[in-house]
Amino acid sequence: MTDFGPGPLVIRGVRLYGEGEQVDVLVAGGQIAEISPSAAVPDGAVVIDAVGQVLLPGLVDLHTHLREPGREYAEDIETGSAAAALGGFTAVFAMANTDPVADSAVVTDHVWRRGQQVGLVDVHPVGAVTVGLAGRQLTEMGLMAAGLAQVKLFSDDGVCVHDPLVMRRALEYAAGVGVLIAQHAEEPRLTEGAVAHEGPNAARLGLAGWPRAAEESIVARDALLARDAGARVHICHASTAGTVEILRWAKRQGISITAEVTPHHLMLDDSRLAAYDPVNRVNPPLREVGDTQALRAALAEGVIDCVATDHAPHAEHEKCCEFSAARPGMLGLQTALSVVVSTMVEPGLLDWRGVARVMSENPARIVGLDDQGRPLEVGEPANLTVVDPLAAWTVTGAALASRAVNTPYEAMTLPATVTATVLRGRVTARDGRVLPP
Repeated sequence: MTDFGPGPLVIRGVRLYGEGEQVDVLVAGGQIAEISPSAAVPDGAVVIDAVGQVLLPGLVDLHTHLREPGREYAEDIETGSAAAALGGFTAVFAMANTDPVADSAVVTDHVWRRGQQVGLVDVHPVGAVTVGLAGRQLTEMGLMAAGLAQVKLFSDDGVCVHDPLVMRRALEYAAGVGVLIAQHAEEPRLTEGAVAHEGPNAARLGLAGWPRAAEESIVARDALLARDAGARVHICHASTAGTVEILRWAKRQGISITAEVTPHHLMLDDSRLAAYDPVNRVNPPLREVGDTQALRAALAEGVIDCVATDHAPHAEHEKCCEFSAARPGMLGLQTALSVVVSTMVEPGLLDWRGVARVMSENPARIVGLDDQGRPLEVGEPANLTVVDPLAAWTVTGAALASRAVNTPYEAMTLPATVTATVLRGRVTARDGRVLPP
């Protein structure tokens, strides 16, 4: 096999952000060393022929579930990192709802170490907001932030920090430490037994409904709490048109609030539930077409700041059951860019520079990563993604790098293919193959 190690690298014929003329990009010492119409090839350099392809800064995902520790039968940091690299990501954030919960530096430092050992992508652990995700006692966020992992993001994702006083204290604590709280917005009293969006489709199918208000009420509450605490708050997986309007109002008030949307909420709606296929069960649920359209418009406008996958692998026995008993969640890392191209680029809502903004620059800025989401300029870290915008591919769950196969895009043909991913000058994936260190 060709050695794609830390030596010099030349990417030939790319268009930066899909704009302008084709250029060659020379990478050396982990940085972009030259951008020119025709770069000389140093001795021993790896050459990637990418004529006509698009060069983006490496993608950053604020929301993944890599399952390690505790549920390695569904995914682990090695398989999740492989999926991330193949999807064009150079940094991902691994949520805290593991077993044991990532509510101490012991667990968060372990996740960081494992990510570094695998070496395909920077795996940043997300610390829990409350001990055991129980919603009662705050974790020692300061210790996790000061640990080896330097934890920057905290969330009880999977459950909502529903107690307003606990959330207020968490925001105050986070502001003092200089970290960010990400909220899974769900009022639990409104979603007891709920498995699908509350609307005509759920009623017709006999599925317990999940109202929009369960999400929107928490988003509004937390915006006000963040205002009064002088803190920042991030909203996970926004899914409704009402959430968009609350975010727009909050930002106009000067409240420091950001939000993400998942690829599946950009593309899919609750009409898919007609087959009762548990692969379509997700939290928050797939909404109606009007919500999907509102989310796309909000992402294009900047009301929603970024795309995050909420990559959620599940083993076969956790999905091959009746709809209401299935675990919620979908794979997302390898399909994310293609779905964004399908829903945002092809309709003209975003150009490639916009893709870089919502999938790399904004997530890195939101969480304070100074080595990711950087401009494509000489002297910047060589965290890069090369995309063939004209190459389509057909999704097959069994062929994805994840240990699980629960993709909602099975047999769908999606546009755009990641042809290479570069982490600090080293190629981690190329032409559908993972290249370990």
